[in-house]
Amino acid sequence: MFKNFQGFNVLEKIQKDKIHKRKKNLSWTTLKLLFIILVTLAVAFMPTEYFGIPDLTVVQHRVIAMFVFAALMWLTEALPSWVTSMVVVVVMLLTVSTSAFNFLKGDELGTFVAYADIMHCFANPTIMLFIGGFVLAIGMTKTKLDVALARVLLKPFGTKSEIVLLGFLLVTAIFSAFVSNTATAAMMLAFLAPVLRSLPADGKGRIALALAIPVGANLGGIMTPIGTPPNLIVLDNLSKFNNIDITFTEWMLRMIPFVLLLLFISWVLLRYLFPFKQKNIEIKIEGEMRWDFHTIVVVATFLVTIFLWMFGKELWGLNTNVVAMIPIAAFCAAGILQRRDLEEINWSVLWMVAGGFALGVALDKTGLGNVLVDAIPFANWSPLVVMIISGLVCFVFSNFISHSAAASLLAPILGLVASGISADPTAGSAFAEMGGPCALMVGVAISASVSMILPISTPPNAIAHSTGFIEQKDMMKVGLIMGLLGLVIGYAMLIFFKF
Repeated sequence: MFKNFQGFNVLEKIQKDKIHKRKKNLSWTTLKLLFIILVTLAVAFMPTEYFGIPDLTVVQHRVIAMFVFAALMWLTEALPSWVTSMVVVVVMLLTVSTSAFNFLKGDELGTFVAYADIMHCFANPTIMLFIGGFVLAIGMTKTKLDVALARVLLKPFGTKSEIVLLGFLLVTAIFSAFVSNTATAAMMLAFLAPVLRSLPADGKGRIALALAIPVGANLGGIMTPIGTPPNLIVLDNLSKFNNIDITFTEWMLRMIPFVLLLLFISWVLLRYLFPFKQKNIEIKIEGEMRWDFHTIVVVATFLVTIFLWMFGKELWGLNTNVVAMIPIAAFCAAGILQRRDLEEINWSVLWMVAGGFALGVALDKTGLGNVLVDAIPFANWSPLVVMIISGLVCFVFSNFISHSAAASLLAPILGLVASGISADPTAGSAFAEMGGPCALMVGVAISASVSMILPISTPPNAIAHSTGFIEQKDMMKVGLIMGLLGLVIGYAMLIFFKF
């Protein structure tokens, strides 16, 4: 994260703590790595017929081993998520691509994936959309537009403690809709830290305020396609496996009312569980925005980009991913985006997502996805059961591993499942009545974002927990209630208000 960002010190400390913890538990990490490698090798060298899947090719067998490796690595966090993604991509290039080792290739082994298709995952249009969002955030930070917006947006909420709490929930959610929820949480904590220290030690109000940061950041990311990685991962797989493209505006029209409802519920819940002892709070946000050429360019570009994301497709046929390139070009041309700014983009997130895309490409191009769909009788299952199971699995996974990792594992599989159910004459009609592929897939994005039970569940949770004002039991209580409500209301919304 760029060094002139308000919450840089918070993020830097958390990152250093994670590295220190990993080094401290080096022996345990080594054991986990050895176990995962042994399991992966066992799956890779297991006789193909043991899988009980008709016509499973050797190449498809190797892809299954890669999925097992990625799942275990992401679940145990033996290595950082982005490192796992890079290992997966390289091993796939060497074993299942058209550029694999000669002694691993042969027409009788199955269909190999074009090596360029795997490498293209790093330049996937969705990755470009991510970069566009990061660049907008850089421009806002360098011109202090983010500070000015926070001051303006929080001002109407006055000084009454409970209303200030609502203000922090809403403003954090608004920022998180367009800026990384991790960055948003760090920035809002930087504004809130002096207030938390000034509140009475024997009161519970500061717990409510500290928890408002992760709740607002996690829920706010649902509002737009660029708000959080799982949204884009799901949209990419919907397009790839189901030929469905959800526009920026369509997404926001469904998600904004849903998120506002959850934010209101969380406000009521936080007030009830952690009542304020101090009735009034004064928020002081330091830093001024200067109206110069760079600021004008950032403001104009931000407004144009958001407008085109929302209406460009309908008015002029502009793709959302293409629009994301506008701020990159504008900020480079105006001298706002420097070489060092590019170095500080969160590339680890992009590489993590690219690894997930590569697994999806392998599923598709090797034909493994179709083989699995044919082998498992999804058409005999109730669409509602499939949705409930997928949502709960994603919710459980996302509370213990990266949200992006959970979505990367589940989205390609569910994309194929949705395609298989839709193609069945009997099950397909019932599935369509319940929202079809969109409900199943978008439900995964919602399930990931509402998973916030533990400090390790999501970076905003870790940031809030680092303040020292929140006990894990408080976070678990709020996270569990909001998570389950988010799942129920989210799937109800997807089923009854279809895309």
